[in-house]
Amino acid sequence: MQSMGRSLPARQMHATSPQLNLAQCSLAFARLLALGSIVAMHSSMGWARVIQVGPQESVKTIAEAARLAKDDDVVEIASGNYPGDVATWTQKRLTIRGIGERPVLLAAGKSAGGKAIWVVRNGDFTVSNIEFRGARVKDGNGAGIRFERGKLRVVNCAFFDNQMGILTANYRDAELTIEDSIFGTAPKQKKPLTHLLYAGRIELLRVTGSRFHGGYYGHLLKSRARISDIRYNLLVDAEGGMASYEAEFPNGGDVTLVGNVIAQSSTTENQTLVAYGAEGGGVWPTNRLRLVHNTLHSEGWRPAWFLRVFASKFESAPQVMTSNNLLVGIGLFTTGVEGQHLGNHFTRESMLGDPFILNYELNANSDLRDTVNAINPDPDDLQPKFEQRIPGNITAVKGLSKWSPGAVQSSANATP
Repeated sequence: MQSMGRSLPARQMHATSPQLNLAQCSLAFARLLALGSIVAMHSSMGWARVIQVGPQESVKTIAEAARLAKDDDVVEIASGNYPGDVATWTQKRLTIRGIGERPVLLAAGKSAGGKAIWVVRNGDFTVSNIEFRGARVKDGNGAGIRFERGKLRVVNCAFFDNQMGILTANYRDAELTIEDSIFGTAPKQKKPLTHLLYAGRIELLRVTGSRFHGGYYGHLLKSRARISDIRYNLLVDAEGGMASYEAEFPNGGDVTLVGNVIAQSSTTENQTLVAYGAEGGGVWPTNRLRLVHNTLHSEGWRPAWFLRVFASKFESAPQVMTSNNLLVGIGLFTTGVEGQHLGNHFTRESMLGDPFILNYELNANSDLRDTVNAINPDPDDLQPKFEQRIPGNITAVKGLSKWSPGAVQSSANATP
């Protein structure tokens, strides 16, 4: 009887257990959903695994990090020199950044896939605070970074003494963005030509706040992209520089240059500063060139061709618009260039602050200060929002009542 008495709670338990199990399962399922949401939220917020690279870390080399990294990871590289430590990155999403003083990647005769110090294969990458030096490969196109496909954003990086600073492939869905970076010191190589930056037939090249100097026979910046958006940069070859064009867009495309200082040295290999369409159109459906508030400077005694548009190489003449540019030196700007031209002015080098130290502001003796109108009509994407006030840095320009021609506005009107 006692055993039967004890069995009653058991029967009651069995009778009610389906309801209890359903409730418990519902609660567990809700908890799993909440946990999944938290994990997803953490992933979207960038709470990814961090791989630390350096002599004092468990991962000693960048090449090892490239093998270990998974999508959405962050690779942090400690300061120091990394000779011959080349890598190919195959992830779909990755952030790579130098920590502290910029780590220096020295090619030292090595390359990834016979192409570059780094090859970025096909993903969405951000690379910041890294220096690339000395890339050399057999075909003469050794790059600091060879960008093949996807999206690449390069921030606060440096590229020196490479056969190509950055070189892209020709995938038409690729996008390259460069911010606050330095490209310089092309090696003494004539075949093939060395370019500090060479974008192939990609969708987009965007360059802002960066410095290019020290070319040799090749160009400082060359782009075949469908859209090339070049703003607030110093493309100044500097004393002894032997670049050809400072900026070249051989296949045309939709090109915008706003707020750049573009200067050619007296030892240049070509008297043209900006060239558009030298190899003809037919590549992109839209061919348009817009130059607004740039300062173009020819340091030599020979007349310069500040802008050369090869309109005869297009089936339909490209649209050209120039406004509020400052031309320093002797030469031609819009002569023979059909288009809309307004507010462009020539001046002498003596009217600038001091180009030798990259001060391109019109000095107090210039009667061109504060003399041009804002762009009218005023497309928002063409009105300068920044300027090169201090070499290597861009400063916001706000609330101007008057404008000066060129890339640098007068101190009285510019608001830091």
